Amino acid sequence: MSGRVLVAGIGNIFLGDDGFGVEVAQRLAGEAFPAGVRVVDFGIRGLHLAHELLNDYDTAILVDAAPRGGTPGTLYVIEPDPAPTPDAPFDAHALNPEAVLAAVKALGGEVGRVLVVGCEPATVEEGIGLSAPVARAVDEALRVVRDLVADETTSRTQEQEEART
Repeated sequence: MSGRVLVAGIGNIFLGDDGFGVEVAQRLAGEAFPAGVRVVDFGIRGLHLAHELLNDYDTAILVDAAPRGGTPGTLYVIEPDPAPTPDAPFDAHALNPEAVLAAVKALGGEVGRVLVVGCEPATVEEGIGLSAPVARAVDEALRVVRDLVADETTSRTQEQEEART
């Protein structure tokens, strides 16, 4: 185990609340994290994310808008099925997490644990800027991501120490 964690902001800033993951990643990018933690705004660059996931991460935390039928601004922590749908459509101009995970597998890679910090959008129509409920959820999402990174890096450190003894 490498102890490496990738925090990936996902979304299209030109589609309102779809820019949620990008906003969270941009705000986290200026923070100090333990060695082995990388924060990147991938936007809609799915192929770039798929190639990055080939770099031996134990955990990938994807931050994205996640329409699930809840109240706009509601946060979710989702652990998707580790076996992605093999026929998930891949679009070089969009970023579908299931398609990215399928692409990683097709490229011969393996993804460790995947977590999605999702936010229920109010709107994903054309326009720049987050809606008020989603903008209010950003600070809480920052806390959730920081906690997940701390949990993942702490558990990896403990596993490495136990393996040495």
